[in-house]
This record gives sequence, structure tokens and C-alpha cells, in this order.
Amino acid sequence: MGLSGLDIYKQLPKKNCGECGPPTCLAFAMSLAAGKASLDACPYVSDTARDNLASASAPPIKLVTVGSGPAAIQLGDETVLYRHDKTFVHPTGIFVEIRDDMDDAALDARLDQLAAMVFERVGQQYHLSGLAVRYVMGDPGRFAEVAVRAHGKFQRALILGGCGPGLEQALEKALETLAAAKPLLYAATVENHEGMTALAKKHACPLVVRGESLDATAELAQKVSASHKELVLDTGARQPSRTIADQTHIRRLAIKKKFRPLGYPTIAFTTSEDPGDEIVEATALVAKYTSVVVLKAHKVTQLLPLLSWRQNIYTDPQKPIQVQSQLYEVGQVTADSPVYVTTNFSLTYFSVEGEVQASKIPGYIIAVDTDGTSVLTAWAAGKLTSEAIAKMLGETGIESKVTHRKVVLPGHVAVLSGKLQELSGWQVLVGPREAAGIPSFAKSKFA
Repeated sequence: MGLSGLDIYKQLPKKNCGECGPPTCLAFAMSLAAGKASLDACPYVSDTARDNLASASAPPIKLVTVGSGPAAIQLGDETVLYRHDKTFVHPTGIFVEIRDDMDDAALDARLDQLAAMVFERVGQQYHLSGLAVRYVMGDPGRFAEVAVRAHGKFQRALILGGCGPGLEQALEKALETLAAAKPLLYAATVENHEGMTALAKKHACPLVVRGESLDATAELAQKVSASHKELVLDTGARQPSRTIADQTHIRRLAIKKKFRPLGYPTIAFTTSEDPGDEIVEATALVAKYTSVVVLKAHKVTQLLPLLSWRQNIYTDPQKPIQVQSQLYEVGQVTADSPVYVTTNFSLTYFSVEGEVQASKIPGYIIAVDTDGTSVLTAWAAGKLTSEAIAKMLGETGIESKVTHRKVVLPGHVAVLSGKLQELSGWQVLVGPREAAGIPSFAKSKFA
């Protein structure tokens, strides 16, 4: 159990200087107890108090890194149950399973397929977090060979392991080549935790602790953490309802109760055989706090919806995704190309960009800074105004790029046209209300 706000307050300097953010030491203590502040924010706390408060200031869920270099992913370090309280910061790792009993041709084909699976959506790149290489054959040499080949073709994070005789030997052999990649090792159990912990410590790799229940996992994690702190939890649940319940209990106990034995990231495995059901299961796990999801699905049509869902869950709900507010060129623009105005909300901008491309008439797009809100929302909030658009027309230097003085305004804000024309000196054309109308509009006005 963590210290209460009053317990923490007693050890603070009580200057009420406000330099830490909150106006008083008591408010800061309450934020610290809730896991929403860091003790480092107080410049006057004594060394003695810092030592005493170390457990209270530690994040409720430990930050664990899997992988190395650009391929590394971070897990845990979350401080809230609900994303409207504070953003979820470390997206769920999506890993696809690779088995060591696959023949070489099938293995290479699968690896090439997964490595090429990179998507662009609203200016963001989606891809898998990594591969989970499963030990099933009982042949340490073959397992190591598959693991090394997988990492060579798919330069992202790895999970290595499985169950059965010879697991530790198989991991040791794979780590002769892959230790620097810092894979997540799976898994320490009641039977093998001493050997697996020693292996993880030797190679400085994170380790999965797997119990047969929530209570058993907490007990085992407490034992292992005495000598190795980089842990990920698996409660052993393989029924979706039980797994989701366990994920929720872990998050609540770690954050609300500061229960340290469960204060680690988690891993879960999908069990549905039907690909569609498996993706539904995975989306539920992503939504309910799972740090790593391992699944068998490997097709684009299966994984793209899951990756999109993850991106939505881990987007700050108080800060919409936005593009930089500037002038953009779409296609091979000329001095006669049309000039469109929109907002810097990513979904709005990329909708407009896509339709300008579809029109086959190259054009310029001015993305006005509206704090990432859509056209109507920005207009209603007073962020998309005639003054703001006129200012952008001047700042972007568009006057030196085109010979005409015509600008296309979104149809939904036609009310701005008169004042914009007066302020800017440009002729304002009221465009379509929806981006889908741009191709026909462009052909009628600019072809």
C-alpha cells in the first residue's frame, strides 16, 4: 500500500511556494499520492524525505522497455484508469506469433509479409510492434535459428519463449546472438523461476512472470522482483472474459491501491481460432489495459483495424491529431493552381488532400491553425475566422506562388467569405460543404 497524502505532506518542506505546480504543499502531496506528480518537481525536499518517499513517488506501474534502439517499445508507466483523466502514454505492443515448427519457405514468406505491413493513416505510420517466437518443437537449435532469422528480416522487438523441456537451453542459445536486441523472455513460472530469472539477469532482458491465477502471479512476481525488476505479468488466463477481468483488476490494484506486486505491465494471448473473433478479442484487450497482445492473425485485413483501434485509444482525447499549420502543395503545382483553405485537424486535412489528388488538378492547401479542430467546430469556437485566414494568406507567401487571387473557402463557413474578401483582397470562392465534392468543383472551376 502507498502512503496517504497526509503522510507525504508531513515530510514535505511546507513552503507553499508553488514551484512544483500545485499552489500548496498539501495539494502537491495529494497529487503525489495519486500518482499524478513526481517528487522531483519539489526543489526543496530533503534527502531524508526523498528516501522515505521513494515508494510513494514511484509510478504505480513500472516502465519496462522491450527491444533496443529504434525498435524498442516501452510498456507500463500508466497512472490513470480512464483516458479522459490523463492520456494513456505507452500504446499496447501488438505482436504476431511465429512458431519454430514452420518450414523455412513458409517462415520466410510470413516474415516478408509482416515486414512489409506498414500503413499510413492521417499522417501517422502504423506497423506491428514485433514478433513472438514460440518454442514448440523441443529443439533449442531450431528455435534459435528461427529467432535469429525472424530478427534479421523483421527489425523490431522480440518475444522469445514458450513452455516445455529445454526452454532455458533454447533461450540461452538464441541469446548468444540476440542478447543485444533485449527480447522479452517468456516465461518464469513456479517451477522454473529461479533459472529463468538468472537467465534474464545475465542478459539484462525483461522477463514475463506467469502464474496460474491473479493471486499466484502476484506472489510469484514478488519473489522474482527481489532480484530482477524488469517484469511483465501473465496471469495464465486464456478465456477472454477471465483475461479481461484480470487486466482490469491489475490496473485498479496497481493504481488505486498501490499494490506493488502487480505494479508491472501485462501480456495476454488471444485464443479464438476464428480470425474475426480473434481480432475482436484483441481489440477488447487493447481497450482494457493490456500492455502486450500476442495473436496469430497475420493478414492486412485483420491487423489494420486493430492497429487503427490502438491508435485511437492512445490518442490524447483533449488534443486532437493535427498537422502543421502551413501551406501544402498537392501534385505538380503551377502559378495557375487553385488555393484551398481548411483546418489543421488531421482527418479534415487528409480528407481534403485526398480529394484534391483525386481531382487530377494540382493545388495548394492552406491549413489554418485551429488547435486540431474540424471546420464547423473551429468556426463555432471562433478559431476559424476571416482574420485568421487572411493572416495565413499573407504569412504563407502564396501571393508569390500563383498569378491569380482566388481562394476556395469550405462551404460550411460561407458566412466568412465577405469579410475575408475585404480583409485579404482575394476573390473568395465558396467550395463544397464536404471534401468529396472537391473533384467535381475543381473540374468545373479550374479545368
